[in-house]
Amino acid sequence: MILSGVLLFPAIAFAAGEDPSIPLLLYLVVILVTAKLMGHLAILLGQPAVLGELLAGVLLGNLHLVGVHGLGGIATDPGVDLFARIGVVVLLFDVGLESTIRDILRVGLSSFLVAVLGVVAPFALGWLVGAWLVPEHSWHTHAFLGATLCATSVGITARVLQDIGKSRGKEARIILGAAVVDDVLGLIILAAISGSIVAASQGATSSGAWPQVEITLKAVGFLAGSLLIGTWITPRLFSSAARLRGSGVLIGVSLAFCFLLAHLAGVAGLAPIVGAFAAGLILEPLHFRKFDKQDIHSLEDSLRPLVELLAPVFFVQMGSKVDLTAFASTEALWLSLLLTVAAVAGKQVCSLGVLDRTVNRWAVGIGMIPRGEVGLIFASVGASLVLEGEKVIGATTYSAVVIMVIVTTLVTPPLLKWALADRNAPGEGEA
Repeated sequence: MILSGVLLFPAIAFAAGEDPSIPLLLYLVVILVTAKLMGHLAILLGQPAVLGELLAGVLLGNLHLVGVHGLGGIATDPGVDLFARIGVVVLLFDVGLESTIRDILRVGLSSFLVAVLGVVAPFALGWLVGAWLVPEHSWHTHAFLGATLCATSVGITARVLQDIGKSRGKEARIILGAAVVDDVLGLIILAAISGSIVAASQGATSSGAWPQVEITLKAVGFLAGSLLIGTWITPRLFSSAARLRGSGVLIGVSLAFCFLLAHLAGVAGLAPIVGAFAAGLILEPLHFRKFDKQDIHSLEDSLRPLVELLAPVFFVQMGSKVDLTAFASTEALWLSLLLTVAAVAGKQVCSLGVLDRTVNRWAVGIGMIPRGEVGLIFASVGASLVLEGEKVIGATTYSAVVIMVIVTTLVTPPLLKWALADRNAPGEGEA
């Protein structure tokens, strides 16, 4: 079906005339089918499905290298891009739903220190790598490289811990607690950097560090304000919504709340994903107590099909923007290698934040390595921003970031299993 679609694509696109949805529909067929096939293959190989979806995009985006044309629009088509942008908002909303404000306040000192070190060290290393290997780019590019290394996709680690029966151990609690704070800190950094770029592109000429400080305060203020005000509003909002009759009221009002905060974040000069993540953090089962139990249970279940539809579009589009020909240059290869080294080394520094000596620090550091979808989201924001006529994250830099994401996602499961097995190995106490 995919091959026939590729062969017929030019004729179909021509026949589409003025209706842009017709080629978009074929793009979605190719994206979804390829994403699910590659996701299935990744799972068979013991890897997360998101890795297969990303590689599906890399494959589709580089088919022209083997003489197959007609699918270049996956990376550039406005319709696909709109689907991907909505998909990343819904994805961050879903990530936020997995945690609550109480989870942030409840994390222990070790989790907090691990999160702070796990953001500061990778950010600094990523900035240094950028300043060393791509000095011709502005500091915004170097800062964005550092921001992409701050992220942690803890879902991969959580799955491995569950597979080996360690999901309730001290290491798991520290990693999961740190991941919540890590996401918040990473999004603040992302908001500050992207906000300063938007301000600079609009002609802001303020000198010194104050513009960056101002945007950081704005990001912190937006998150804090939305969490405080949202916590007060949402119980009343959902109490009123519970009186409405009809199906899908809870999921409809929840998505409207998510899109509203994402819109307000965009209006405030921040990335919309900051608002979507805040919306997910605010909502918790306590706010839905006036709904039926079936409705409450159906919130995540109702959201899952939407995520499974839109998230693959985002990941495939992100993968399709990788230009494999860029790796013909030694610059791209060195950038990929050193970014990966910085990504791994930076998260090992965070293990120094573990205060309990009975905890396997190696396992905590390794558990924070995978960047997964969060790193891709950060990179996609940089690739969409333009300053002085050039993209902040260019094709070569973006391709290097994607390689870093793939490698950190691949190495974490075997390394984490090794670290935890080594912890229980005979004679470790003597060693």
